[in-house]
Amino acid sequence: MNEVRTLIENYWINKATDKELYNKTKREIAKYRRFVTEQLGWRLINNERILKIEKIPAHAEAFMGISEFADSRDYCILSAVLIFLEDKEDNEQFLLSELVDMIEVQLKEYMEVDWTKFVQRKSLIRVLQFAEKKGMLDVYEGSSDSFSAGTEHEVLYENTGLSRYFATNFDYDISGFLSYNDFEVQQLQEVETDRGHFRINRAYRQLVAAPAMYWTENDDQDSIYVKNQRQWVQKNLDDNLGGHLHLHKNAAFFVMEEDDCFGGKHPRDAMIAEITLIVCGEIRDRVKDGLLVKEYDERVIINERKLKEIIGLCKKKYDSGWSKEYREMELSKTVEEVSSYMEHWMILSKCGEDITLHPAAGKITGRYPKDFNSKEAADE
Repeated sequence: MNEVRTLIENYWINKATDKELYNKTKREIAKYRRFVTEQLGWRLINNERILKIEKIPAHAEAFMGISEFADSRDYCILSAVLIFLEDKEDNEQFLLSELVDMIEVQLKEYMEVDWTKFVQRKSLIRVLQFAEKKGMLDVYEGSSDSFSAGTEHEVLYENTGLSRYFATNFDYDISGFLSYNDFEVQQLQEVETDRGHFRINRAYRQLVAAPAMYWTENDDQDSIYVKNQRQWVQKNLDDNLGGHLHLHKNAAFFVMEEDDCFGGKHPRDAMIAEITLIVCGEIRDRVKDGLLVKEYDERVIINERKLKEIIGLCKKKYDSGWSKEYREMELSKTVEEVSSYMEHWMILSKCGEDITLHPAAGKITGRYPKDFNSKEAADE
């Protein structure tokens, strides 16, 4: 068991719900403390209730966020719930109606709050179920789902006290921040006198917490560090997490062994991942044949029409090997799902009508056997 992997993979380890894992991890955490605090620059919370690494990323990426949430409203409601729980004692009970009233007071200045609207009630339910899942509150009587039917349904909750460990503690005032970019600007200002150390943290964070590390300029400081210190970076990553550092002209990847990985992985055993591999294989072939042109930084710029053309060709040639869902799916929906998956894994990014295909599109590819079509014909 690799304890630091466990801490990175989980938001936290709650002793009350997973005592065995908590004890195993706590016994071994000293081995990895230096890697976490010095190389990654992350804060380690180690107390008698939880173990947690505050995993602040180097850069905000499209895939980051709470997967259970569907709207920005969910995050606003979660913030209000955390404020509400902050004023409650451990094991103190409260009613859903009390929480609902407080959320309305907290948020009405910033957004519309109308619990008669089903979408807003569903938003609150998602937040409450997330808080239950993380162990920040317990349902003592009733069910959070009942709120979807109307505001007259009551639920009795109990505050566990874990909510005080949920939000990240910053060493500076963030009340005036307007976007995620302000955090990166602030961090750069804070470390002006220790830029070298912060650069190390930023490089390790990007390699560990994101699918890829890209750069477009030769004087990019993070890439210079990784190139110059690649042996030490590889050693630190291998000693603590396993895996291999793959370094390219304008990209770096921290790649795990197929049978020894943790967290989310690509490719995985899923149809969407298989289709993405085939699409990336088609992109690589087109670059090789000169049909798509790489920029100086190894990226390829196309538009949505071209991406739809590429995915459409793959669907026409290979959908006999796809699941029924994707065989029968409208092309526009297939494009939407594939492009969303590729964006999640930093294979592409969108800016207006332009789509940037990153180096990962040429690195992680797949193809069916040469006799794929004949095998399908024989099976039919």
